[in-house]
Amino acid sequence: MKKLLILTTGGTIDKVYFDAKSQYEVGEPVVSSVLKAMNVSFDFEVEAICKKDSLELDDSDRAQIAEKISNSNASHILITHGTDTMSDTANYLPKQTQKVIVFTGAMQPAIFKETDGIFNIGTALGVLSSSEPGVYIAMNGRRFDVDNVFKNYETKRFETKDNM
Repeated sequence: MKKLLILTTGGTIDKVYFDAKSQYEVGEPVVSSVLKAMNVSFDFEVEAICKKDSLELDDSDRAQIAEKISNSNASHILITHGTDTMSDTANYLPKQTQKVIVFTGAMQPAIFKETDGIFNIGTALGVLSSSEPGVYIAMNGRRFDVDNVFKNYETKRFETKDNM
């Protein structure tokens, strides 16, 4: 992987707390600062598609993601995304035969001390560098095929559908 294209959509991984409003809102993408802190040895470009909670994403947002992927010469693409509809967006994309596309996110904002976001970004990088072309989800230390994954709200992790 010589260069990585990163598309951000918002979601919990980018949420910040606004004291005056007493609520969380999607802030600036954190992935650049995470990768710089990891001292990665490849070039990357970050492009924000939107800054939304994933429950607010719709098919026009998904179409924009698909168009960016289609128009990019990047062979490896990381998409940071909210966890509630991550698999919906991953399944919206056409099947890939030329590119490795990996979705990741977080159950806790990346700015939190005990976030899973940084670990999930690291897992996604491993999946990106070791997978055949296709669309995957990288969460909780695992790679998932997009047609066999769901978010388990009780365990607060992604699991395969055949473990239901």
